[in-house]
Amino acid sequence: MCGIAGWYSPVRDLALERATAEAMTDTMALRGPDAGGVWLRPRVALGHRRLAVIDLEGGVQPMAVDADGGEVALTYSGELYNFRELRSELRRRGHEFGTASDTEVVLRSYLEWGDAFVEQLNGIYAFAIWDGRTQRLLLVRDRLGVKPLYHYRLGDDVLFGSEPKAILAHPEVSRTVDLAGLREAFSWIRTPGHAVWRGMAEVRPGTVITVDRNGLREHTYWQLEAAAHEDDTDTTVERVHELLSDIIRRQLVTDVPRCTLLSGGLDSSVITAFAQRELGTSERIRSFSVDFVQHGERFTADRFRDSPDAPFAREVAERSGTLHTNVVLDAIRMADPQVRRAVVGARDLPTGFGDADNSLYLLFQEIRKSSTVALSGESADEVFGGYKWMHDPRAQRAENFPWVDHTHVTSPHTGVEVFTPELRASLDLTEYIRQGYADAVAQAPRLAGESGTDARMRTQMHLHLTRYMRILLDRKDRLSMAAGLEVRVPFCDHRLVSYVFNTPWSLKTFDGAEKSLLRAAARDELPRSVVERRKAPYPSTQDPAYTGELLRQASDVLADGNHPVQELTDRRVLKEVLNQRAQDVSPALRTGLERWLDMATWLDVHRPALQLA
Repeated sequence: MCGIAGWYSPVRDLALERATAEAMTDTMALRGPDAGGVWLRPRVALGHRRLAVIDLEGGVQPMAVDADGGEVALTYSGELYNFRELRSELRRRGHEFGTASDTEVVLRSYLEWGDAFVEQLNGIYAFAIWDGRTQRLLLVRDRLGVKPLYHYRLGDDVLFGSEPKAILAHPEVSRTVDLAGLREAFSWIRTPGHAVWRGMAEVRPGTVITVDRNGLREHTYWQLEAAAHEDDTDTTVERVHELLSDIIRRQLVTDVPRCTLLSGGLDSSVITAFAQRELGTSERIRSFSVDFVQHGERFTADRFRDSPDAPFAREVAERSGTLHTNVVLDAIRMADPQVRRAVVGARDLPTGFGDADNSLYLLFQEIRKSSTVALSGESADEVFGGYKWMHDPRAQRAENFPWVDHTHVTSPHTGVEVFTPELRASLDLTEYIRQGYADAVAQAPRLAGESGTDARMRTQMHLHLTRYMRILLDRKDRLSMAAGLEVRVPFCDHRLVSYVFNTPWSLKTFDGAEKSLLRAAARDELPRSVVERRKAPYPSTQDPAYTGELLRQASDVLADGNHPVQELTDRRVLKEVLNQRAQDVSPALRTGLERWLDMATWLDVHRPALQLA
């Protein structure tokens, strides 16, 4: 995993723009702490920061080769999981390799198959290819959008980067965020192609963008499609098991220490158990979970969590034989303003998941001390149907994104009372979300002849896979890469996603529980307690000391009359919250405090010019 940046211009001599190219690339240093470089030619500047994972010595970038008629160069972020098969095929076709890296496989795949090379790739990636023979730039993003990539038009020029901060480092880019950007940030949906910063856009998942003198053109090479599912239950379960085994086997390939994220829930337990089974007795894989000081003693069940994670994680680790570490965090460390600053800086957003972001970042920092690659159970809920609201008849019938109306604590409407009525009225999140929902439903594929619950749930699964999952994937990518850790997500393999997407809802829930197919596929690999455990989200601390720190920090910021967040703040509402004791602050009000502190930090870190009219 790495960070990339670059610049195309049809008229400027970019060979003279080394300082700007390096400044853009340097913003990606946390994503690539091992090495960096730029490659300059008159029409293009490519930058790269490297986190070395495959071929530590040979995978230096940007990578260029001489082809008939000109140079072809690549700056690449990601992992190609079928690079060994592709390298063998390319060798049969006459290609000679100078490295053992997957980067060179991508480059030579383009030389062999041209624009159709993207059909050959299995992995998570975001990269740019400059073809000197045709004087054009290609920007490519993986099918599910696991790795981020943004672009920005600067007159006839085009800038790009793994994260917005790479583009914002260009001296001619306006650091402006308007109401449209804030609506996207607050709405708790990820609209494909949108970015928070004005003038900036996200390269859509499964898309190639071509840039040359004729402008910018998009081509979608992959998207979810509806197809009839012919396999019976037993065959489907067997196929899911086969796919998971192959996916995890491929994603274990690395030249650096690897581990798994193990919460004790079904998804992470499946990844951990399958990974250890693939390694056999040759290696005990490391597994990591996150916990809080005295969490077991303080734990109180709520509508999301029936029990703490730690006992289940230990049980899976013992059964599978992993080298397990339970990373225990205290409230003061999680609430540290410098941690919040690092998290907000990594995400480039004024909104997040509060303590869940902070603890995840700290977990990744601890993991990075011993491992460079981690396998995660992210996205299994979106793929297999794991969220509780998916099984709520009211949410199934609601004419809205189901997580908006049925999560409460993470709803876009929760906690926004701390901001001024004028800002809330201008944002009009209800209308923005309503229109986003209508657009998303219109884009969902439909299967001829499918009706009732199966048709309705196909649409809902598509909403989750294209609007909600990307919020979580972006969060995991940004926070892990900020710690120099590569996180792989086996459940996002496009083969598995396509296959399970087309299984009817009645098959996804054939035993009356959520994620029936995944439970059945992993039943023989896991402790019964985990197989039967109900869905529990990423843990949140219940320690009043954490809330107390939020109250103290918010009071300090509010007392600073010159802080730019003051103009966005309903001081009366915020003071009412600050006058409460920590133990009396409700989860919804705590969410409001988190959002306000995130906004204040974002204004400090990114210094955006807000246009709210």
